[in-house]
Amino acid sequence: MKAVILVGGEATRLRPLTNDIPKAMVPVLNKPFFEYVIRHLSSHGIKDIVLAQSRFSRSVESYYGNGSQFGVRLIYSMEDSPLGTAGAVKNAEDYLNETFLVLNGDIFTNLDVAAMIAFHRARKAKVTIALTPVADPTSYGLIETSDQGRVTRFVEKPGRDQITTNMINAGTYVLEPEVMASIPHQTKFSFERELFPQLLSRGAPVYAYPSAAYWMDIGTPEKYLQLHRDLLCSKDIQHTSPAGEGIVIGAQSSVDSTSQMKGPILIGINCTIGHNARLIGPVVIGAGSTISEDVVIESSVIWQNVRLEARVELRDSILASGCCLKAGCIVHGSVLGSNVTVASGAKLEPGSRLPPSTEKT
Repeated sequence: MKAVILVGGEATRLRPLTNDIPKAMVPVLNKPFFEYVIRHLSSHGIKDIVLAQSRFSRSVESYYGNGSQFGVRLIYSMEDSPLGTAGAVKNAEDYLNETFLVLNGDIFTNLDVAAMIAFHRARKAKVTIALTPVADPTSYGLIETSDQGRVTRFVEKPGRDQITTNMINAGTYVLEPEVMASIPHQTKFSFERELFPQLLSRGAPVYAYPSAAYWMDIGTPEKYLQLHRDLLCSKDIQHTSPAGEGIVIGAQSSVDSTSQMKGPILIGINCTIGHNARLIGPVVIGAGSTISEDVVIESSVIWQNVRLEARVELRDSILASGCCLKAGCIVHGSVLGSNVTVASGAKLEPGSRLPPSTEKT
């Protein structure tokens, strides 16, 4: 079976982290996010993967190549202009001549894909949509089903008075190739708002596959930070490595004996943790980063080659690669794009979002 992964979006909700890199390349536990998606599919026997991408995601191809290093075969389908979720898959139709899987490229999940495919085939469905429960479905598309799992109604981004279920579209689909005939060529077209409701109105067998698997949409900095908290605190994520309250330190990293660390903490390779630094997990520090003396870091994610000078205080924040926090500055609840410098003694207000290559005094 082939899988199509939608990686062509501009990731505007995740900015400033994605101002200069595609969402697929955003690091999760110091590895590109997309690497987890590939390995998860491969673990379920899916080795042929089509990446539906746009000009915003060209660096994905340069990094992953043909996929052989990950034991899969990657094919790249390029769209010249945004085609929507269904339109992007239609653009890759030449590769899809049998039952296939579609995944949104911003979902981290350990969904049992093989079980979902078996469910789809057992019911002779034309489309099967993975469902996941959420506390607040108003930002998503909820799906109502019969007792047998057949979809009866779609409600996109419901108001409070429209909520009849907490099960939402989880962004993973199994489709039969004949449904592609209902998607127009080179036209912006959506699975969620157009194709699926149209198929339902025609009486096509559209089913939903509910799952209690871990699921996180990493589309915002808040969700991205929460994903790291979940992974580091071992929320039953089977395909990740750091677990429990452990501290993982990469090769060639130096940790001063006076530093204080409370896990879970992941420190990348070639990092320096200075005198009397205090790290309170969950914390991730990317390769080549320098943490100077008397620095406090709590519940934060730091990318590669970041420098925190003496007496910096960093809490509940995300720093993209190349950032520098000068001595004595305080950063709480903020997100900094790549190569941002925060001046000595400065204090960022919670909720600050600084685009790449800016200086905050």
